[in-house]
Amino acid sequence: MEMENVGFDVLLGVAIKSEIESSRVYEHLSQKARNFIARDRFTFLAQEERKHEKFLRDFFKRLYPDREPEVKDDVRVPLPSIEYTDDTPVPDILEQAMRAEKVAEEFYTSMAEKARKAGNEELSVWLNYLANMEKSHYFLLEGELEMARNFGVFDTYWEMMHAGP
Repeated sequence: MEMENVGFDVLLGVAIKSEIESSRVYEHLSQKARNFIARDRFTFLAQEERKHEKFLRDFFKRLYPDREPEVKDDVRVPLPSIEYTDDTPVPDILEQAMRAEKVAEEFYTSMAEKARKAGNEELSVWLNYLANMEKSHYFLLEGELEMARNFGVFDTYWEMMHAGP
């Protein structure tokens, strides 16, 4: 998405849409997880994305008190489309989610720079904070992907495999 000619009202709407979609993916993963630790991690990520959505909606209200953000289904969100069904293997979803988190980090970083150049230092700081949160999500997913690849089969037989000694 070319941000130079796009207003913060549109960018915040796109970001809100992105957070909604991410939350849905993590909710799906939490339902697919076989062990409680992975389930809790995906539930945590879904909650994080809902918090990001709320923050973005609140900030939109501060910038545009007389308007509501436009969160349209036909708006191209910054994250790549995450395609999955009930039969999609968890590692495949995790790889897509990792790409999405990386793109979301880059989107927020670019948006923060635009806010800084526009003189909105507070928005810039918060968008950089969100970028760092997305980066931390990436690393959390990376760990889950490694566990799924190395130990996923054990979950089928021993649910507590990831719980430790």
